Amino acid sequence: MIEIKSFTFNPSFYENTYVLYDETLECIIVDPGCFFKEEYDELDSFIEDYRLKPVKLINTHCHIDHVLGNAYVKNKYKIPLYIHKLDMEVLLAVKVFSEMYGFRGYEEATVDGYLKEGDQVDFGSSVLNVLFVPGHAPGHIALVSEEQNFAISGDVLFDGSIGRTDLPGGNYNQLIESIQTKLFLLDDEMIIYPGHGPTTTIRKEKSTNPFCRLAI
Repeated sequence: MIEIKSFTFNPSFYENTYVLYDETLECIIVDPGCFFKEEYDELDSFIEDYRLKPVKLINTHCHIDHVLGNAYVKNKYKIPLYIHKLDMEVLLAVKVFSEMYGFRGYEEATVDGYLKEGDQVDFGSSVLNVLFVPGHAPGHIALVSEEQNFAISGDVLFDGSIGRTDLPGGNYNQLIESIQTKLFLLDDEMIIYPGHGPTTTIRKEKSTNPFCRLAI
């Protein structure tokens, strides 16, 4: 059974970083937004205390707030980094944006492989399905567990809101389509773990989200 630990990192972005692990103690790290030593220490302490073995690093998308800790995590745990190929340019641009946002010393991380819709991310005895949900970013993906009825959704769908589309590569119509034709086809009781803010459910957002709810 997959357990999910969330961290809220970075006082500029309040970004949700996730560690997913199961009974084998293998784990994956999703969207490490950590940049400061105390954030690194918090992540490392959890992994050490639970005796976890990180095996993969995944970015749902590559905006600056979700990748600041890529190099640290990859180098610390000697694990491969996976993204969607269409977000490669977004990732490469972070080096420039990091200076603009004041994150001096940002270190780039090499991508080891690409994920696309239909792929699976496996660790321990667990499997997550990859869903392609562009709009907030051109190569945005979500990680879905149909068995346990949850999705790590990045910045596509929030509790009562949606991801912004005014950044390079954003597309409002594409985002709404991703939500309504991909996420809203998932089980109504599925729990959504977003890139910012609290968890929500598909049912709640289908019926109440002012940006993308479905007409009854």
